[in-house]
Amino acid sequence: MKKKLALIIILIVFIIPIPVYYKDGGSVAYKAVLYEIIKYHRLDRQSDTGYKTGLEIKVLGKTVFNK
Repeated sequence: MKKKLALIIILIVFIIPIPVYYKDGGSVAYKAVLYEIIKYHRLDRQSDTGYKTGLEIKVLGKTVFNK
C-alpha cells in the first residue's frame, strides 16, 4: 500500500504544472518535470499588431509543437 501511494505522489509531482509569468507583455509558461507549455505574448515593435504571439510545447526537453 505504501509503495502505491508513493508512486501516485511521484506521478502527481511529475504531471502537475507550475505557472511562470513573464514581464515581457504577458507570456506564460506552464512547467512540469515531464513537459512545458509556453504561451508567447511578447512586445514586438516590428510587428504590425505590436505583439508577437505563439505557442510552444516541449516534452522531455524536446520541442514537439512550435507555432
